[in-house]
Amino acid sequence: MTATLDFLLPGDLEAREPAEAHGQRRDEVRLLVSRGVAVSHHRFRELPRLLEPGDLLVVNNSATLPAALDAGPGLVVHVSTEREDGSWLVEPRRPTGGTTAPFDRPAPRVIAIPEGTLTLRERFTDRLWVADADVPGTMVDYLARHGRPIRYSYTDRDWPLETYQNSYSVRPGSAEMPSAGRPLTGRVLAELAGRGVLVAPITLHTGVASAEVDEPPYPEWFDIPQSTAELIRHVHAAGGRVIAVGTTVVRALESTGGAAGTGWTDLVIGPEHRIRVVDGLLTGLHEPRASHLRMLTAIAGEEALRAAYAEALRGRYLWHEFGDVHLILSDARRPEPARARDRGEPGTRDQSELGTGDRGKPTARDRDEPTARDRGKPTARDRDEPDTRDQSELGTGDRGKPTARDRDEPGTRDRRGSGAHHRRDGDAGGAQGRDEAAQDAGHESRDDAGHAGLPGELDVVQERL
Repeated sequence: MTATLDFLLPGDLEAREPAEAHGQRRDEVRLLVSRGVAVSHHRFRELPRLLEPGDLLVVNNSATLPAALDAGPGLVVHVSTEREDGSWLVEPRRPTGGTTAPFDRPAPRVIAIPEGTLTLRERFTDRLWVADADVPGTMVDYLARHGRPIRYSYTDRDWPLETYQNSYSVRPGSAEMPSAGRPLTGRVLAELAGRGVLVAPITLHTGVASAEVDEPPYPEWFDIPQSTAELIRHVHAAGGRVIAVGTTVVRALESTGGAAGTGWTDLVIGPEHRIRVVDGLLTGLHEPRASHLRMLTAIAGEEALRAAYAEALRGRYLWHEFGDVHLILSDARRPEPARARDRGEPGTRDQSELGTGDRGKPTARDRDEPTARDRGKPTARDRDEPDTRDQSELGTGDRGKPTARDRDEPGTRDRRGSGAHHRRDGDAGGAQGRDEAAQDAGHESRDDAGHAGLPGELDVVQERL
């Protein structure tokens, strides 16, 4: 697919309100699941039962800023991001019908904003300008005082900032919501943990959405912690899957190959890109010809993506950040690496049998020298104490303590078998006025809690489980 997927999106499939507006929880939106060309239908709260113990969800913990500023009659400024030199990327917009549209005439070089000014220095893209900001305090603090959330053209009204925050958002910096994780409520995260599914964070601060057709993504700042990078390596080594929550996570992870790192990424992922890190993606349903669809093609394949979107249209799923969610899974788990013995190399048990902890180094027994027993000194076995070999056979480093294998309980291996940029980066939200008969009666409805505001450090959303 050289161009992005194109299709007709009926207007009544655009989610105009969040699930909460209809008395539902965020996790009661629908979930379309793709495994190759096979598609199945679920509620989002079923997600923990669709994954496997040892799988890893990587989330983007960037929090949404109130990034829209009123700049006088006929002008609104969307603040996209702060650059390394302290300048801002901004987009002048014109108000229209309660929302905004691209500014269709030359923008003033100096724009008056509350308590300060923006001086447009140079164009960055057709829509964005590099601007020098003369405002008190940091960008985050300033926007917390004077900004409001960016409103999309398909919504009917403004929504409070907490509507655009994920439950795990702790690092303010995104102009628009990394919305794939919006349905990840406290009860879903708790069940994931209870079923052995891991969750780890990265940060990528999103800029303004590429709402215009075929507009490529531009550089964004990201941070992958060492702890997350190590967990990714561990999960892959054990045969588990790494599932990105949102296209922002894919962009960050594929930029470093899953290694830890901080900086700016200009990676654009298309069908020609070989995906190295992620084995699945949780994302929203994207608009026709959105650049994100090229990334989805790289992950799912063109045939599978076309099958999924045809089914979503047929099933009347809802689009955008308040809409339903799409889970793309690989057909199979990563193969578990061969054990040392299978490769003909000495493993831990082999070392115990050789009498050494250093692989490949000959011991006294291998060198045909007298061992402790040969020299007449009692060994641990003679003293009826557990030795290294006993530990290796028991599968524990604590002498004499039985392991799961000795207790005839399933161990990790037994349980599991042998086995970047259209900015609405994975949208989730309200299932409006649809039949709820398929909902799982085993889950009671509880209220979601949200962010009370910014500035500075953002409090984590607390949810009653």
